[in-house]
Amino acid sequence: MEHEAGRRPNPRRYTRARWAVQILALAAYLAAFVLARRGPGLPAAANLFLRLDPLAALAQALAGREFVAGMLLSLLVIGLTLGLGRAWCGWLCPLGTILDVISPSRRRVRALAAAEPWRRVKILLVVLVLASALIGSLSLMVLDPLTLLTRSLASSIWPALDRIALALETGLYRVPLLAPLVGRADSFLRPAVFPTEPLPSRVALSFGVFLASVIALNWLAERFWCRYLCPLGGLLGLLSRLAIVKRAVSPECNACGACTHVCPTATIRADRQFASDPAECTMCLECLAACPRQGAVFSAGTAIAPRMAYDPQRREVLAALGGALAGVALLRSQTDPRATSAHLVQPPGARQNNLIGKCLRCGECTRACPTGAIHPALAEAGLEGLWTPVLVPRLGYCDYSCTACGEICPVGAIPRLELEAKRLTAIGVAYIDKDRCIAWADQRDCIVCEEMCPVAEKAILLERVELTRHDGSSAIVQQPRVVRERCIGCGICEYKCPLSGEAAIRVWTPNVSLPL
Repeated sequence: MEHEAGRRPNPRRYTRARWAVQILALAAYLAAFVLARRGPGLPAAANLFLRLDPLAALAQALAGREFVAGMLLSLLVIGLTLGLGRAWCGWLCPLGTILDVISPSRRRVRALAAAEPWRRVKILLVVLVLASALIGSLSLMVLDPLTLLTRSLASSIWPALDRIALALETGLYRVPLLAPLVGRADSFLRPAVFPTEPLPSRVALSFGVFLASVIALNWLAERFWCRYLCPLGGLLGLLSRLAIVKRAVSPECNACGACTHVCPTATIRADRQFASDPAECTMCLECLAACPRQGAVFSAGTAIAPRMAYDPQRREVLAALGGALAGVALLRSQTDPRATSAHLVQPPGARQNNLIGKCLRCGECTRACPTGAIHPALAEAGLEGLWTPVLVPRLGYCDYSCTACGEICPVGAIPRLELEAKRLTAIGVAYIDKDRCIAWADQRDCIVCEEMCPVAEKAILLERVELTRHDGSSAIVQQPRVVRERCIGCGICEYKCPLSGEAAIRVWTPNVSLPL
């Protein structure tokens, strides 16, 4: 573009535009996250960013042997990358924006120039993720930046913010002058932002530490995660070698080095005549703003970028493929699932849908569940099923009138069921521990589980029994019994059981031997 003689457009407008787009994209991501529980149709819109993820789309297609129609949106990001390089990473990625906002002084990053060979790690992680997916395992999708951020928000950050908000409300409500204001604020926040009741999370600490570690790596090098570890960035970097628009050095460059000091990924190197690798450039345009002589230009061309010294060698790629094969084989040769999955209760329809082989471990279902029943799996699903969704009925129950988890799942690992079909889908079966049940062990009436059972024909019936109590007195007690053919395993009976600690009625996964 030509400009009037003596006039140079202010390049800072480009970086200001980038920051505006970054903030808007992050705001849109957070708004979708917050609205995930709000009414019909909104859960499906809340997973928009995950459906834009090319790594998620490709891995899911390889693992599931089918391409989910909703993931076609990822073609937009692929098209953007083939046109403008890693613009997703520099302009739209919500985790990238957080890393830009929470970043120390750039003076620290120059010390990591010797770490250049580590840039190949993210490429090898792409190979591991896709090779594992081809074998049918999506376990390594826990490293995808969008699943990492969504999972951490749903299971760690949001529950913690909820508890902080509740503590502040409780404290301020005790001040008479503030009580009306606090009441109005609470009616706005719940359930629009936070749930009506604070929901528990059994993995809050681990996920919080995981995300904090990714952010803390910024103190070793700016955008450390994006430079060395991000598998999505690695995939987009490979495509960026083919991009039409790339950064180049113009004859105006006087080797002042200003661009090297502002590049967030340190891909501009003096020993390369201040050129950059398109696979590492996030199109942030900081070099354009820093250059005093228009020595950096972004121009269109069809040339394919050359290989770099830190790109993986063939033997390293083959080693990664072998590692993926060996890793998946080891995961599948672990303890017999029959010994570990007695209480592995998965969302409606997921067991029949090969949940472990299709799930991205994104945590969207955890966020969408209105009762807090869905949590990332720990030991109950084995190592291969780590962080896939499971229901923990003691912490929450499967709402009889809810299909949110199926609506929000971006890849259909939890199938989208119509409400009537969902109500007929058994995810488990309840049994009564007669040694803990109040009606059986203490010989006193307790009809909570029967009252709470939501199915049309009650799956829990009360049987009037005349018995002699432990003190020798006689009484008629209503004792609950489970009609297992009617039970769908929703878990509300376990959730509402008034006993402290383990409930007297528990949900077991289907197709396992049950106690008599």
